[in-house]
Amino acid sequence: MSSTSAGLDPVRGRVRSIGRAELVGMLAMAMAVGALGIDLMLPAFDAMRADLGLAPGSNAIAGTVTAYFLGLAAGTLVYGPLADRFGRRPTLLASYAVYAVGALASALAPSLTVLLITRLIWGLGAAGSRVVVMAVVRDAYEGEEMSRAISHLMAVFIVVPVFAPTVGAGIVAVASWRWVFGVCVVAVALMAAWTLRLPETLRSEHRIEAGPRQIARAAGIVASNRTTVAYTLAMSSLYAVFISYLGTAENLFSRTFDQAARFPLIFGGLAAVIGVAMLLNARIVRRVGSRRLSNVVLAAYLVMASVMVIVALITGGRPPLFAFLVGLAAMFGCHALLIPNMNSIALAPMAEVAGTASSLMGASQLGIGAVLAALLDRAYDGTVTPLSLGFLGYGVLASALVLWARGAARDAPLSPDPALQ
Repeated sequence: MSSTSAGLDPVRGRVRSIGRAELVGMLAMAMAVGALGIDLMLPAFDAMRADLGLAPGSNAIAGTVTAYFLGLAAGTLVYGPLADRFGRRPTLLASYAVYAVGALASALAPSLTVLLITRLIWGLGAAGSRVVVMAVVRDAYEGEEMSRAISHLMAVFIVVPVFAPTVGAGIVAVASWRWVFGVCVVAVALMAAWTLRLPETLRSEHRIEAGPRQIARAAGIVASNRTTVAYTLAMSSLYAVFISYLGTAENLFSRTFDQAARFPLIFGGLAAVIGVAMLLNARIVRRVGSRRLSNVVLAAYLVMASVMVIVALITGGRPPLFAFLVGLAAMFGCHALLIPNMNSIALAPMAEVAGTASSLMGASQLGIGAVLAALLDRAYDGTVTPLSLGFLGYGVLASALVLWARGAARDAPLSPDPALQ
């Protein structure tokens, strides 16, 4: 590990260091506890519909996913500045407290309307882990080393989407769907206890006051860098399709393909594809470079999305299950290669304001992504056609933004990184 990575150790000797393996595991699980708030409940959608008075198969339940992501987006605007002012660990602990309140309130929600509000609060709490984890990674790594670190984190994190639906289905089989949310309360309490071992990685020279003027200055630095803006918006487009998939997956596999019993297995299998691709990314990026790999994969993404649209149109939106799964696996494999590299490219120039940059980037990705995903959710018609068109349309938008970023050579990054050029 380089001297730069020594930031993982106590910055001024005030916090004991921990091993790299434990740190990676802790950061990965911090991100995973946020994913738990979505993936654990997906098999409970039918039970939730019945208990909340919704019609069987109603896609209104997808609003619980959208509300969560909107909370994530709003929360990232808060935690970034707090992390830059008060430090990474106290900010993470505060976010866990909000998470626990939102999860407990969701477990007690008497109606869909109340549930949407409590899910928003829950998302506000879940936002802290994502912002703080990305800031810690930016504190400790640079360039392609940062891409590899993000890939390792995401590969560990992906264990939750692989197994969470099966666990959720097991809970619903023996208890109320409300206990699914109760498990999340227990999980975040355990993470809060583990986080007490997290060393503070915020360097004293990067600590800023959390006042309006300082936040506005940091936001100006972020907004003035075309590379950061372009890649952040490109990721927003890619997140939109994934968020829509999360909200409609249960309906698609349970009703379009009549695979309700196998839904946890299918969902987990596709999540495993993402994990494997992220592990491969950590090796590939070392040889190819973040920008080149992103460009090649984005081109492949468009080709495969076009094939999915053609197949959907030919089959009336109901292709053979195997063909659809192959298409999804290909698209999610591309997502897994694109997201960590685009994140590292966007965040690389932001060393001086890593927390706020991570905050603004996360808010844009999730907020814009959730709005675009809601459009796809509304277009859901019981077939795979809207989702397939979403992959292609939003992929084209992401590609256009990346092309725009290529004209950013005149930008003057705060922390130049030739490895990303």
